[in-house]
Amino acid sequence: MAKPFFRLQKFLRRTQFLLLFLTAAYLMTGSLLLLQRARVAIPQGPRAPGSLQALPVATVALGMGLMDGRTLHDPRGIPDLIPEMDALRSPLAQLPPGLRWPRRNRSALRRRWLHHLTSDSQGPPTLGPEAPGPASRSRGTYLGCFSEEGQERTLKGAVFYDLRKMTVSHCQDACAERSYVYAGLEAGAECYCGNRLPAIRVSLKECNQECKGEKGTMCGAMGRLSVYGVELLQPGSRNRRTATYRGCFRLPENVTHTFSTSLTQANVTVETCSGFCSQKEFPLAILQGQECYCAYPTPQFTLRDAVDSTLCHQASEAQRMPSYCEVYQTPVQDTRCTDRKFLPNKSKVFVALSSFPGAGNTWARHLIEHATGFYTGSYYFDGTLYNKGFKGEKDHWRSRRTICVKTHESGRREIEMFDSAILLIRNPYRSLVAEFNRKCAGHLGYAPDRNWKSKEWPDFVNSYASWWSSHVLDWLKYGKRLLVVHYEELRRSLVPTLREMVAFLNVSVSEERLLCVENNKEGSFRRHGRHPHDQEPFTPEMKDLINGYIRIVDQALRDHNWAGLPREYVPR
Repeated sequence: MAKPFFRLQKFLRRTQFLLLFLTAAYLMTGSLLLLQRARVAIPQGPRAPGSLQALPVATVALGMGLMDGRTLHDPRGIPDLIPEMDALRSPLAQLPPGLRWPRRNRSALRRRWLHHLTSDSQGPPTLGPEAPGPASRSRGTYLGCFSEEGQERTLKGAVFYDLRKMTVSHCQDACAERSYVYAGLEAGAECYCGNRLPAIRVSLKECNQECKGEKGTMCGAMGRLSVYGVELLQPGSRNRRTATYRGCFRLPENVTHTFSTSLTQANVTVETCSGFCSQKEFPLAILQGQECYCAYPTPQFTLRDAVDSTLCHQASEAQRMPSYCEVYQTPVQDTRCTDRKFLPNKSKVFVALSSFPGAGNTWARHLIEHATGFYTGSYYFDGTLYNKGFKGEKDHWRSRRTICVKTHESGRREIEMFDSAILLIRNPYRSLVAEFNRKCAGHLGYAPDRNWKSKEWPDFVNSYASWWSSHVLDWLKYGKRLLVVHYEELRRSLVPTLREMVAFLNVSVSEERLLCVENNKEGSFRRHGRHPHDQEPFTPEMKDLINGYIRIVDQALRDHNWAGLPREYVPR
């Protein structure tokens, strides 16, 4: 009898030691990553980081109970819905036949969430708005170290970040693509473009931060820019952006007052006019006879009332109407609304920007940030969005330093944490397709045919369709102060709808800034190219299921004194 007891005792001792070792390793990893999150530099040797170093902060926060009571969620915006008792009393508790709650495997979602975090932390990051791939070496001249503190930023075009692989050539190529002549790098990971040098030059020693992806090369510092000249791309270059035709418009009454910069030249071409206006950092190049004008969209020239193009394209100069002009979008950005910052003081009102995944939340954040001049936050952290310029992604969602906070959560506890919310609703047919594309191919890709033809697509619809409905119903029921915005209405009537959203956020903005947002409305998350799946993806059974949820939400909106869903939602 003694021998089995001895073996058992030996096994327990080994197990106890193993558990102690794993606990110590786990806590040490958490401490290191929390320090990294706090931007404390941790010396590392030349060897590649190990798996413990690559673990994301959210994984450690989960294990140490630092998630502030949030439900588990997919970092791309897929919450792990856990039905509570109050959900059983919601309108969906007595659904008509065929409408059912999604059945979710909590452990499977948790495993998928952790796997996604670890894989994303090690994969290559996506660069900023259509930023080019890495270059073998930087091109252009180093012009010095400059300060932009305490003044409006001079280099504020084509902004993107890369916390892991920023190099001088990445930044130079992004600026060259948009016809800028200067590239400025700040804090080792931020890239800014422009055609004018900052006014304040400082000592070279003040630009002392290495580029995140290029050891031994300086990329500015906090509040300091390492500025390089940019080697302009040739007109025939594949990566070089060209002027985009916006249409034929009637000239304003006072041309000199509306268009402050002009060029008169015989046989002026679109390329010449666009290049002249790009160098002056104007987003619009306007051609009228031998005159080239540069301008911004203004209340006197809004670009909303295009006329028949034949009025600008008559066969001969004599036949052309003198009161009409051709308008082209230059490669440079309209920078009147690109400056953004965190709130100077903590917000007294905690505002959510809530939507179902795939409903255009990221696009709405882009519009809000450029209209208000303040960053938006997120209940999640998405490194891809941070690299695209959403600097609030890295800020804690409860910091109250952002104008509003993105969330896809529902449920009473998650909703009542916010004082008010903008509830963004999109046609569920469109939302489901957009979210399925994102899940299968990322923010800018399309799901391949094999995903649409597999069991994955019908399972996705059966699960997510009810979530679209429950998300709206929960926010209508528990939201303290709501502004309901329909994605389709925001697309159709951008400036009036955005003006209403900005007023709800208690921010005053000028009409010129709203027009700048309209001119930059697409942002960097619009899918381009032909949709590879052209066939109708919804079966009759799917349509019956989704239409049932649409009718429930439509009636709930009317019951809460809101206008019902837009007509195009039902019937499909």
